[in-house]
Amino acid sequence: MKTFEIKGRKRDGFGKKETKKVRSEGLVPCVIYGEGDTVHFAVDAKELNQLIYTPNSYIIEFDIDGEKIKGVMREVQYHPVKDYVLHIDFYRVVPGKKVAIDVPVKLYGNSEGVKMGGKLMLSKRKLRVLANEEDLPDTLDIDISGLGLGKSVFVSDLSFENMDILTPATTAICAVKMTRAARGAAAAAAAEERKK
Repeated sequence: MKTFEIKGRKRDGFGKKETKKVRSEGLVPCVIYGEGDTVHFAVDAKELNQLIYTPNSYIIEFDIDGEKIKGVMREVQYHPVKDYVLHIDFYRVVPGKKVAIDVPVKLYGNSEGVKMGGKLMLSKRKLRVLANEEDLPDTLDIDISGLGLGKSVFVSDLSFENMDILTPATTAICAVKMTRAARGAAAAAAAEERKK
């Protein structure tokens, strides 16, 4: 999995006044927890844009006042009206321990259902997986070439080496829906069959 480097500085005060001061400096208050000490720190808001506004997932390498910490993004809190980032929670990545992270789904292949006039609908863009850091992929590649009209791919249909999928097995990832044109073509084909 790709890594992303971020510099941060430790925070000592945690009250409303301190947090407001941090935000007024163009910084975003953050916390990293998990195994080891919980670290409260602040990061330049501009540095976070590439991390937040992207479909990709990353292992983040922090440099917090010289201390190196690896983590993954857990939760982002946004301002309810102005939509800027208020706070981010990160979870520490420990060598040799499995980590849970959302990984983007990437579909490949030319679906049978699409060839017949259906429309491919992607309903789940990321799946939560559990794996060791070295086994985490950049994307979860799913072959849809055998996907027919009106059929779906569920989490239960997938399996990846050295990785557990935490997203519920009944979750639909994508489906090929019937379009009006496909329905018309299917009806015409059925009528032709009856004539024979």
